Amino acid sequence: MDFILELALNYPLVSAGCGWVVAQILKSITGVFKVKKFTLTEFFFGTGGMPSSHTAAVCALLCACGLKFGVGSGEFAISFILAMIVIRDAMGMRRQVGEHAKALNMIFKEFAEAKNDPKLTQKAFGELAGHTPLQVFAGALVGAVVAFSMALIPAFGISLI
Repeated sequence: MDFILELALNYPLVSAGCGWVVAQILKSITGVFKVKKFTLTEFFFGTGGMPSSHTAAVCALLCACGLKFGVGSGEFAISFILAMIVIRDAMGMRRQVGEHAKALNMIFKEFAEAKNDPKLTQKAFGELAGHTPLQVFAGALVGAVVAFSMALIPAFGISLI
């Protein structure tokens, strides 16, 4: 039982988890307006979209480690490096994978139309793999707001003054 209590009172961990959940909720709301549908699978496992939940989680972790341990701590340094890697990956390679998927889907669609075979386009590649800089910025903002908000909870024992 002490293990569960320690996890529940782990301010950086809880902040990161809450940052991810808040971003996923916001992403679901923006996604419903954009594509007019909502699925639990997309809520839990969807990638891409506004805001970046990966960025929200690592930025919440980064801010929480800074507030709890100080910016000169090893915990802050590790979370900073992790955040930079995740953010770079979200805007870089993962975004390029999404762009490649769009191009391949377009090629397959044209090929299927030329061959008059609709079965060729039934399995399209997922196009929402990465994030735009705006989506990453929004995720970072969500993460920071969550971490600072969680610091106000007395059980975590974080002093903002």
